[in-house]
Order: sequence, then structure tokens, then C-alpha cells
Amino acid sequence: MNMIDALILGSLQGMTEFLPVSSSGHLVLGQRFLGLSLPGNFFEVLVHLGTLCSVLVVFRKELLKLIKSIQSTESILMLSALIMGTIPAVLIGLSMKEKIGQLFDNQFAVSISLILTGIWLVMTKLFVNKNTDITIKNGFLIGCAQAIAIIPGISRSGATIGVAMLLGVSPEKAARFSFLLAIPAIAGAGLLTAIDVNPTDIASFSNGAIITAFFSSFLVGWAALAWLLKLISKGQFHWFGLYCVSIGIITLFI
Repeated sequence: MNMIDALILGSLQGMTEFLPVSSSGHLVLGQRFLGLSLPGNFFEVLVHLGTLCSVLVVFRKELLKLIKSIQSTESILMLSALIMGTIPAVLIGLSMKEKIGQLFDNQFAVSISLILTGIWLVMTKLFVNKNTDITIKNGFLIGCAQAIAIIPGISRSGATIGVAMLLGVSPEKAARFSFLLAIPAIAGAGLLTAIDVNPTDIASFSNGAIITAFFSSFLVGWAALAWLLKLISKGQFHWFGLYCVSIGIITLFI
């Protein structure tokens, strides 16, 4: 991998980690397009670390507020919902790690998953905003959607925000909870993947490629997340569905 490849894949990860288009699916397709077969899991851990930093930066005020008011009823409820929302992904990730990992080499499965993601995103246009609050029960149900999104091609943000909206939560509140829920999810996925990283695989990447991949995923992820939050506030979340369906159909026949 050269620095150009690292820039492309890092930027691709940063752009698609938060947009409802499936970062894992695009990373699989991106490597196929560039003709790359990256050794081990090091690169995946690296770009996930970059996007984790970007969500921490964007939501730094919310996180600080949550920490400072940790004993308030509102904060306790939010933390409880986040914990309940994280449990399904942990259980699925640990119990089905190998089976899910095999899907990353299956372009047909990724394409079908992208099409299903697209259909789901278009359907969110029909969901009614009932100003429902994030409860522990809702947090768990949203977490179940996040667990399903471990499958490459299923968008994590699309699944979680969509389910929250289906439950009557406003798009803005749904997005906020989804991305707070992403912090333990991304960190956990990175840690789980890092366990299997072979030190010899790291040596196959140049320092330039490592730095480029990390900062491109971080900076592009930061910009993409800020952009998505604006689109959600304007009610344009469902338009990503058309993109996912199109990419899924195109890659299905390539």
C-alpha cells in the first residue's frame, strides 16, 4: 500500500463511517477497486481509531456535559440507555465474530446488504416524529439495530437512527444518541480487532501510509459527521437510501 492508497481508503472510511452508507461495505469494495489485499486487521484498526477521534471531537461538549452532570437523573438515564444499547453489539460481536468476518470477503453479500440498507433509509421518510424520549427500552432496541449493522453493507448510523425514528424519536435526537452509541461501538470493535493484529502485518505498512490513513479518516470523518448532522436537521436523511441502492446494484453485477 502506498500513500495514495492510504489516503483513498482512509478518506473512504472517514466519509462512510458516519454517513448511512456502510463504512465496512465501502472499505471492502474500495480495496477490491484498488486491487489491494491488505494483510491482517491492522489497517481496519487504524482507520477506526481515526473515526473514533472524530466523533469524540464533534461531540466533546455533549460528553463533557454528560460527565459533569453524571449524578443527574437525565444523565443516569442516558448512560443507562447507552449501556443497554451497547450490550447487543458486544454479544453478537463476540459470539459471531468469525462468521461475520467471512462476509467481508463476500462481495455479493455486501452488495445485497447495501441494497437492503438503501430500502430501509428510504422508508425512514414515512416515520412520524412523536417527540419520544430515549428510554432504556428504546436504547436497547436501537442497540439491537446496531448489532445487526455489524454485517458489512448494513449501515450502523442508518440502522440506529432509522430504528430510533421508527420509535417516534425526532431525527436530531436520534442522531445524537446514535453517535454517542457509536463511541463504545467503534472503540469495542477496534479493540476486538486489535487483539488479532499480527505485529508482522504492521511492518508491511510504511510510516507515511500509517500517518496518512489515520489523519485522512479522522479529518474526513469529522467533516462528514458535521455535514450529516446538518442534513438530518433539514430532513434529508432518506436521500442516502437512493445512493446505497444504486451502489449495491452496480457492484452486484461488477
